[in-house]
Amino acid sequence: QVQLVESGGGLVQAAGSLRLSCAVAGVPFRASLITWYRQALGQQRELVASISGGGATSYADSVKGRSTIAGDNAKNTVYLQLNNLNPEDPAVYYCHLRLGSLYDTWGPGTQVTVSS
Repeated sequence: QVQLVESGGGLVQAAGSLRLSCAVAGVPFRASLITWYRQALGQQRELVASISGGGATSYADSVKGRSTIAGDNAKNTVYLQLNNLNPEDPAVYYCHLRLGSLYDTWGPGTQVTVSS
């Protein structure tokens, strides 16, 4: 059974940084596509960044240039580094795993709040 657990959210000052973690259990994350999404209150869930099994990364325009997605094989964990946080960034951040037609799994999410 595949499980995802996000952590690292919290209250951050505007222009600050944080690193979100997505711990993957049940499959090697390198075998799958891992995507970070976020959902602000009253808004639709939106894609933030993704990393493929081959290591290819992609980013939403809203975070491009100030975020990095990367994985740690030893910890089977994917990280999302967010820098220069702004008022558009507060949301619940979710980790998603897709492995072909076998797994389509979401984590419970972690809340990010930005103070001005």
